Parts: sequence; C-alpha cells; structure tokens
Amino acid sequence: MKVGFNLLLWTGHVDDRHLPHIAALKAAGYDGVEVPMFGGDTGHYQRLGQQIRDLGLEVTAITLIPDAEHSPIADSAAHRQNALDWLKGATEWAAALGSPILCGPIHQPLGLFTGAPPTDMEKGRLADIHRKVAENAASVGIPVVVEYLNRFEAYILTTMADALAHAKRVDHPNFGVMHDTFHANLEEKDPVGIIFQAVPYLRHVHISENDRGTPGRGHVPFGQHFKALRSVGYDGWLTIESFGRALPSLAAATRVWRDFAPSPEHVYLEGIKLIREGWDAAA
Repeated sequence: MKVGFNLLLWTGHVDDRHLPHIAALKAAGYDGVEVPMFGGDTGHYQRLGQQIRDLGLEVTAITLIPDAEHSPIADSAAHRQNALDWLKGATEWAAALGSPILCGPIHQPLGLFTGAPPTDMEKGRLADIHRKVAENAASVGIPVVVEYLNRFEAYILTTMADALAHAKRVDHPNFGVMHDTFHANLEEKDPVGIIFQAVPYLRHVHISENDRGTPGRGHVPFGQHFKALRSVGYDGWLTIESFGRALPSLAAATRVWRDFAPSPEHVYLEGIKLIREGWDAAA
C-alpha cells in the first residue's frame, strides 16, 4: 500500500510554485502525490514529473471532463470527438508525468444535468469513448480508472453499481473503477460493502472525509474501509483528497464555499497518521 495526497487542495495546475508543498508532503512521510491535469502540455508534465521524482516521491495523475464541448455523452458527434481527443491527450500527459494510472471523473462535465436519468444512448456513447481511451492508454501501459460522483455533481455514474456496470460494458482489461469514501458515504447503502463488489475492477482509492475536510475528523468509518480493502488484497494507492477554495471553478462545481479544515497542514499531517495507523490496525 502507498499513501498519496491529491494536490487539488492547492491548485488545478501544478507548477514550480507548488514544489514547497510537495516537499512538505515528502517530509510528512507520503509516498507520492496526485497531480491534477486540467490543461498544459506534454513538456510541462515531463518536467514536473522529474521534479517530483527528484524530491523522492512517486506520482499519480487525475483529470476530468473540462466542459460541455468535451462531453463524451453529448448528442454532438464533434463534442464526443473532443472528449476522445482530450482523454487521449491526458493519457499522453500522464505518461510524460510518469504516472502508473490515469484516473478521475471522466464521464461527464461536473454539474451538468438534464433533469432526467441517464439514457441507454448516453451510456452507450460513454462506453464507446472509454473503450477507445482504454485501448489507447494500453499502448503506454497506463490503466484508465473512472471515478463515480455523487448525484449533486453528476448523473451518468453516481454509484459503484453504475461504475461497475459501465466497466463491464466497456469490457477492456485496461479499464477499472475507483473507490472514493466521500462519494460512497453519500450514495451507497453500504459504503464499505461495495469494496467487495468492486473486485476485480478496483484500481485506485481516494480517502476523503464526509465533509471533504481532514480525514478522521468526520464520521466516515475509515477503519472498516481499510479492513475491507486489506481483505480483498488491495495493495495500491490510498490517496487523500480534500478540497478547498483555491480553484474557484472546481469549488463552484463541487459546492465548496467554506473551509473544511483549519489548514492544509492539518489535513495532510493528521491524514497520513490516520492511514498509516489505521492500515496497520486492520491487518
């Protein structure tokens, strides 16, 4: 098991200004950081990846669907092509960064709703795009991992059952799903039990408190999550994801309008202690 920290707490575009934060995470005992890739170019991520490795950390990559004109479920064929091109580009960035995966809510733009449940046509469009992305990413050895979101942020994939049905429809060995404790807490009847259902598609885990603040300061039963993950043989990343107001567009889409922790240091210092001790106790 490796412990990571998602840099979205500070920014949606990581550059030299954020290297002191990354160095502080190394000093705190983290194994790696998760880099949001919401724009940029291959050269930038290649340089950034080397800088992070020079600090002694590993890296994972996360992206999203930037807007309606890049939606993989859109009626417009041009917009769906934009989505495919965007996700292929993100795969190239992840490879340049040195990430072993590309993960995130890559199923629709955040906060876009039709007022109706997802249609079979939308599900089919999404599976077609993701199958092509997974095939493309396989050529550089990077699995594609989809993150379902709660119903206040999305409508196409909002439960683990949705994500698993989608993964089966994509039907590609290079495509998997993520377990996020925040979204599971909101949407699942049994937020821990879904871990057992996710095998063998489970490829990545986000550790996030019920209010997106400091892990361990809310009511998510992390000890039960750790025990379930260990029992199914999960040995991948446990990456803390906590949001602030640093990125206004993301804050608006995820309904972040107040601070959920006293400071970033509070989140990452208490968070790693929770994970290290909780994982050991779950053995």
